[in-house]
Amino acid sequence: MSATVTFGKDLTGLEQLSAEQIKTILDVAEPFKEISERPIKKVPVLRGKTIVNLFYEPSTRTRVSFEFAEKRLSADTVNISATGSSVVKGENLVDTARNLEAMRIDMVVMRHGSSGAAQFLADRIPSNVINAGDGQHEHPTQALLDMLTIRDHRERIAGRKVCIVGDILHSRVARSNIYGLLKLGAEVAVCGPRTLIPHGIEDLGVQVFKRIEEAIEWADVLNVLRLQLERMKAGYIPSLREYNRFFGISMARLERAPHDILILHPGPMNRGVEIDSHVADGPHSVILQQVTNGVAVRMAVLYLLAGGQPERAELAKRERGS
Repeated sequence: MSATVTFGKDLTGLEQLSAEQIKTILDVAEPFKEISERPIKKVPVLRGKTIVNLFYEPSTRTRVSFEFAEKRLSADTVNISATGSSVVKGENLVDTARNLEAMRIDMVVMRHGSSGAAQFLADRIPSNVINAGDGQHEHPTQALLDMLTIRDHRERIAGRKVCIVGDILHSRVARSNIYGLLKLGAEVAVCGPRTLIPHGIEDLGVQVFKRIEEAIEWADVLNVLRLQLERMKAGYIPSLREYNRFFGISMARLERAPHDILILHPGPMNRGVEIDSHVADGPHSVILQQVTNGVAVRMAVLYLLAGGQPERAELAKRERGS
């Protein structure tokens, strides 16, 4: 890990990060993995810091993962959801943030339904802002944990063929993965119904497959996305049954692949729609490891934005919390 790699105040997306910054986050996450495996799952590197988890959209995996990461770094955490806050009374985002700032917080982890909301907030408050998903824009820490999981199983990301399958149109996870994977030298493709592939996505440097069989034949890794039915009006797909028939990841399809394929899924899964249970729970799947890696990646992001030095991450791991 290079001591010369620096980070700004916020993490609002991977589009703005360099390849070296992304690699540094992944490298710093490595020593933090071990913390979750030991009896005392805590180090004191963020002791005294106050972090607010501000979630305007429902979330379980991401919110809990961030909370675990914060507590394992010994930070004080506060969880706020829009339904249980003054937002329901008409308070806007900036007023909410400024009130929190008045309580002398240090960081905000935010999920919001509007694209660009994380950057909007970051431009207006001095605290660190981490994007936990904004509209259809980006979800940077999910892409980082996906890349860490690929690296764990394929040694390197450069040269790997990664196909993102499913609802690309509505997916912030897809966008962050595309930005990050391309910067680290992977070949990236997408596959799904034409109605769920953004127009002009080829301009980002990705290949488009119309048939899942072609994607499976080409790919080393499949990152399978759920259909975001809550964001669809109507007419994107004929039915869930039809989607599964033409694009669902089944064992029968994987068994016809010319080589071993790694299966990722950011969750939550729609079993029997985009992925069959035999695949989700089978030998190709690393879905549960993604969850484990998510805590380590978020620990790394919090540590680095708080001013932690990449080369000191191993030493920080050895420090025992009280």
